Amino acid sequence: MKVDVLLGLQWGDEGKGKIVDYLAPRYDIVARFQGGPNAGHTLKFGGKKYVLHTIPSGIFRENLINVIGNGVVIDPITVEKELHLLKETGVSFLKRLFVAKKAHLILPTHRLLDAASEAMKGKEKIGSTLKGIGPTYMDKTGRNGLRVGDILLPNFLDKYNRLKNKHLELLKIYPALYDFPLEAEEAKWFSSLETLKSLQLIDCEYYINEALREGKRVLAEGAQGSMLDVDFGTYPFVTSSNTITAGVCSGLGVAPTAVGEVIGITKAYCTRVGSGPFPTELNDSMGEFLRKEGAEFGSTTGRARRCGWIDLPQLKYAIMLNGVTQIGVTKMDVLNSLSGIRLATHYKYQGDTHTNIPYDITEIPVEPVYETVKGWEQSLEGITHLEDLPKQAVAFLDKIAAYLGVPITIVSTGPEREKLITLPKHFEIF
Repeated sequence: MKVDVLLGLQWGDEGKGKIVDYLAPRYDIVARFQGGPNAGHTLKFGGKKYVLHTIPSGIFRENLINVIGNGVVIDPITVEKELHLLKETGVSFLKRLFVAKKAHLILPTHRLLDAASEAMKGKEKIGSTLKGIGPTYMDKTGRNGLRVGDILLPNFLDKYNRLKNKHLELLKIYPALYDFPLEAEEAKWFSSLETLKSLQLIDCEYYINEALREGKRVLAEGAQGSMLDVDFGTYPFVTSSNTITAGVCSGLGVAPTAVGEVIGITKAYCTRVGSGPFPTELNDSMGEFLRKEGAEFGSTTGRARRCGWIDLPQLKYAIMLNGVTQIGVTKMDVLNSLSGIRLATHYKYQGDTHTNIPYDITEIPVEPVYETVKGWEQSLEGITHLEDLPKQAVAFLDKIAAYLGVPITIVSTGPEREKLITLPKHFEIF
């Protein structure tokens, strides 16, 4: 069997959690492969909304195994809070939630370093979620980090204190932050380790590969979006991990040949949280309309998202990097009342028109070139089949699929679990 991959094609917040939840019954295992509690996957069913930051979105499906892979960085306090939510909801998880021993731990001092570093940057700040993600990955690559498996070792406290003291020395180069209760956060952190120990801690690389040999179906769930990839995103306004398909191999311990379908998710428009370039951003009434109609506020930070039109050159770039084989389009319903919808098809920069993103989009000004299609100007409520969509909505999807050269197989028309149109595999609407 192969590992299928589901990830975001924009700057995150594409609605991946809902699609994972929908697809999950087709799989035996759902596995997170990168990122940390800076991610927020929102699911809505039974009239309630649930937000997960670390635990895979398949946890709400009974009998489905969920794995937090070694590429994820874990704050045990956040995990404990999510487990408490699951208990309140009546979800059983102890036999279904597995955690990679090689996943790195976020310490309270990682969060303190994150806040101090971001505060010192002033106007140059990158829009960190202040969850300690960056400093944790820095310790990982610097070979100083603590891993989940370390909590089982007799010298764990010594390892912890060495890393904590290193952080306290580093903090001396930053202005003091007086509103971070380190001792109280430490007490919560050590208490939450006991909850982490109660879960099933595994050698993820062996576990996943053995599952594949046994014919188990695995879905790898990405966090954030492709344009936040540390290597290929809008650097330096990126996250600290590889958010693209390549991250599955290092984040779960599987070979590239083990990757099967790659399902890329995009909104029908585009959003971004935090700083960084955003070519199609709308700083006008239309941007405000998309924000209000789409309830565009970060599920992790609560920050208002920047909004703009869908960016096809950016999507084509992300599709190339990820090897996307099929596309899901979410939030179609947000555009219901518009008479015209714009799609960026080219960029103007350095005196010419391009379909490629420049090497440094942060420094090179980019002007999008748009085409406009007619809107459908009606509700999509209750529509579950392609043939029932308004012809203008089909034309909009047609334009996207034709430009990108990849079939659209999933269309979301609302936040609830049941508001989805699914198309046959490799069914092309153009």
